[in-house]
Amino acid sequence: MIWNDSGFLLSKIKYNENSIIAEFYTKTHGKCSGIIFGATSKKIKNYLEIGNKFHIQYAHKNDGKIGYFKIEILDALTPLYFDNKQKLLCLSSALYLVKLLTVEFQENSKIFSLIDNFFEMLNDKQWLKLYIFWELELFKLIGYDLEINKIANKEIINNEIFYYVKGGNEKKNIPAFLIDRYKNDIDTGNLLKGLKLVGDYLEKTILRPNNINYPSSRIEFLNVIK
Repeated sequence: MIWNDSGFLLSKIKYNENSIIAEFYTKTHGKCSGIIFGATSKKIKNYLEIGNKFHIQYAHKNDGKIGYFKIEILDALTPLYFDNKQKLLCLSSALYLVKLLTVEFQENSKIFSLIDNFFEMLNDKQWLKLYIFWELELFKLIGYDLEINKIANKEIINNEIFYYVKGGNEKKNIPAFLIDRYKNDIDTGNLLKGLKLVGDYLEKTILRPNNINYPSSRIEFLNVIK
């Protein structure tokens, strides 16, 4: 079996002295992994950065054995953020979530488009706010829709609107921008609260029931936002 596609590099691990096992999220074949022979050569290794976009030829001979890739770089996207630690860690966290939460060879063109849109989002002034909604959209596409508007309660204190969700006897505040998506004057503290709220949902609703550990890449990203 041989097919051609385009895809974003999600992960890479050393296979032997000259090769790696790479994992891509592709447009028409979903997530897939295979060997890249000669990946340590100067010609290839310099652009094998997580997040870069490639043209891929995939070949697979026998069931039960891993296939292999021939690749050509289409867009070297990740190096654009080497000097921006926040965005680089955001990129690492986002693509690891795609790797973690998607199924091998399950096509979902909307997830591919979501990754494509991620790089446009990073160039927006409101990129951090947009990223929070990006995560929520990813969760929705894999079947976990956090409909915040439906679970939020509203109260008015001193003529100011506050949102919260009840959990037992506890009230958990919801940053207003998660309800009013057009709100742009958001300080870093509220953005961080939004990231943590979405992270709690990720852990309690998606990861823990499936015995998946919370990704360290997301923790590193949150730490650099503080």
